[in-house]
Amino acid sequence: MRWENLSDGPRRGAADPALFGADAVTTRTFDTPEFRGITFHEIRAKSIVNRVPGASRMPFEWTVNPYRGCTHACVYCFARKTHSYLDLDTGLGFDSQIVVKVNAPELLRRGLAAPSWRGEHIAMGTNVDCYQRAEGRYALMPGIIAALRDRANPFSILTKGTLILRDLDLLRQAAAVTDVGISVSVGFMDEQLWRTVEPGTPAPARRLEVVRTLSGHGIECGVLMAPVIPFLGDHPDQLRATVRAIAAAGATSVTPLVLHLRPGAREWFMTWLASHHPHLVRRYERLYADGAYAPKWYQRRITRHVHELAREFGIGPSRAGAARRIPEPQETPPAPTATQLTLL
Repeated sequence: MRWENLSDGPRRGAADPALFGADAVTTRTFDTPEFRGITFHEIRAKSIVNRVPGASRMPFEWTVNPYRGCTHACVYCFARKTHSYLDLDTGLGFDSQIVVKVNAPELLRRGLAAPSWRGEHIAMGTNVDCYQRAEGRYALMPGIIAALRDRANPFSILTKGTLILRDLDLLRQAAAVTDVGISVSVGFMDEQLWRTVEPGTPAPARRLEVVRTLSGHGIECGVLMAPVIPFLGDHPDQLRATVRAIAAAGATSVTPLVLHLRPGAREWFMTWLASHHPHLVRRYERLYADGAYAPKWYQRRITRHVHELAREFGIGPSRAGAARRIPEPQETPPAPTATQLTLL
């Protein structure tokens, strides 16, 4: 394996360092199959703890994002638009031009020690996945979690990545001194849909193994059931199969979230839809005619159905590591426990 420094001359898709909010950019490629076609822009960022715009409407106010762009290549990713701020493409560029804030751990440690910092909750994975494939090379998250642990600073992580299990010991140490919230994103179990709409992610079943492993080690883990994709992943049988698998994995909560299509993501998703499911294009144009979000009636229907299934399968707080028995379809389900529905 070798890194090839490509920063000596201009490169299509590269951006001016000023656009990255950094003093310098080193652009590299990695000649292994899993990173073929991907360009990494290593930067020394000027800041790492970011306040969320419109934080009063969000369940968190502060975020840390060590990466920009994501090799998960989810065609619906709302964060695609942010690549345009760097003069990078929001389609293939978002999937293959990855910004790496190589000094993220040291920046965070310095920020947490500042007299002005009040130890507020920090959310991670809210923009792009902090456990995407690049994390296997750059290993920024251990230093980030250690900094939060050492300051007993509460935090949460949302991920589709199985690499989070590498940091299990650190997560357990942090959970012993502060509030730690972990959620895994699994919107559906359909493997054919997964391979086309989330091509760079671990399979849904592997993500649920993460839930099972974390729960087995005393770290409660919820599932963000997102996105529920209209006409492709919203059939009652599909919803039942997904919630059933989530329950079997020992998730403490499930939160459904219907696909939303913000500018940047909308154009890329609709191009994908026209290629893979052209018969659905007009239906999507009607469903999302009023903007980025599906109509309230549709969102309420999906949410109500998932909540009913969660109650049926007994998803809710339970003794960490306890096995959960899921009733067979012909059985009468046991009385459900209180359902906890949360969103990172």
